[in-house]
Amino acid sequence: MKLYLILLSLICATSVCAAPRSGETIRVYDCERVDMAPAFPGGDRAMLHFINSTRRYPEDALHDGVQGRVMCSFVVREDGSLGCINVLRGVHESLDREAVRIISEMPRWEAGRVGGESVAVYYVLSIPFRIY
Repeated sequence: MKLYLILLSLICATSVCAAPRSGETIRVYDCERVDMAPAFPGGDRAMLHFINSTRRYPEDALHDGVQGRVMCSFVVREDGSLGCINVLRGVHESLDREAVRIISEMPRWEAGRVGGESVAVYYVLSIPFRIY
């Protein structure tokens, strides 16, 4: 079911996401189909800094030498808060959990816009894990 919703949202201009606060559903736009895409406060460089400073490499993955990129999806809501966080392509259970934790701790984003109005937008982000 999750894969179907993800594929549907990539094909269509809008999708539907449950709004956990109220139980209602909201219209979610594909990132490529909005006039202005959502943005992390301060831009991509600030987001990379946030990820690098927030990331804690899980001990079990570090011990086992596991590394890679966890691909996640989430929705940037109209108010800039993030929700509907999912792992699309995981690497290791503990790395997947850490990627979800990082995204869930992100500050509010600048919301996407369509016709001057803030809208919820589906977003995909890879969180890298490398052992140096």
